[in-house]
Amino acid sequence: MTQQIIEPLYQLDVLGTGYEQATLNFPDDYEGQVIATLVRKKAEQPTSKAVLYVHGFIDYFFQTEMAERFNQHGFDFYALDLRKYGRSHLPHQKYYNVREIAEYDAEITQALDIIGVEGHDAILLSGHSTGGLTTTLYAAHHPDHPLIKALWVNSPFYDFNMNPIKKKLGLPNLSRVGKLCPDLEFPSELNKWYVTSLHKNLKGEWYFNLEWKKTTYPWVRLSFVRAIFKAQKEIHQGVTLKVPALVMHSDQSKNPKKWHKYVQTSDVILNVKHIDKYARKINGDVTISEIKNGVHDLILSEKPVREHVYHQLFAWLKQKGL
Repeated sequence: MTQQIIEPLYQLDVLGTGYEQATLNFPDDYEGQVIATLVRKKAEQPTSKAVLYVHGFIDYFFQTEMAERFNQHGFDFYALDLRKYGRSHLPHQKYYNVREIAEYDAEITQALDIIGVEGHDAILLSGHSTGGLTTTLYAAHHPDHPLIKALWVNSPFYDFNMNPIKKKLGLPNLSRVGKLCPDLEFPSELNKWYVTSLHKNLKGEWYFNLEWKKTTYPWVRLSFVRAIFKAQKEIHQGVTLKVPALVMHSDQSKNPKKWHKYVQTSDVILNVKHIDKYARKINGDVTISEIKNGVHDLILSEKPVREHVYHQLFAWLKQKGL
């Protein structure tokens, strides 16, 4: 018996005119009530094509330029704020708290079902950073999904960016401890200049909610470390994709201790060599695109750089028949 998909009730989103949001409800987890938020912006003309975008760690959907570019190319745009992120964070929840990456499968599956019910038969699944890791695995685990026709990942979090010895010896031990003590905290080592380089009230050109995308996040829970470590091991072993995939990353990584202009022309979060290495282990039709002077979220790069990102993306989609 096929489960009936009920179209959600949309209301005006915080991004304003043209953007709508709907709350998705799920069974309680280890913290209690759980929701996710589906945001949409429809193209001017009816279309059977759509994109579903999944954000990264310490993040949420705010990238309106990306949504509007997809609309201009004939896609209805959808994005998820995953459970415990952004619009979906509830007062009793710890921000970004997760114990298994597979927890997010519920909202991705429900969002895809809704997009299908809303008249679409071809979906580009997309993710940035942790969202890129999550969507890669989702596509690999659902090879016969009738709606997913392609995958686009923007600087996917395929490996931790840390000292090789610490990574080899420390990560397995942290993962083991994380199973027993999920709420223990560990230094995040995230570069403190990244969000500063983006926000228009600091040193960037974008506006976003600094409570939902924080300027600094010095500690991460071991549950998150364990969840990512387990997911990355699967990527490292080589997953198989049945749909074409486009993996994009910057041409360079930096880790500045002081403010420097190259923060705005480099990936200061991940090591781009790791992304390239593990993208090449994916079995299937995989295109890897290196973006000169790109930042970690490539579509937040300086204007000439992101124009190149969009040019490559839509040329690739056209080549793949989308």
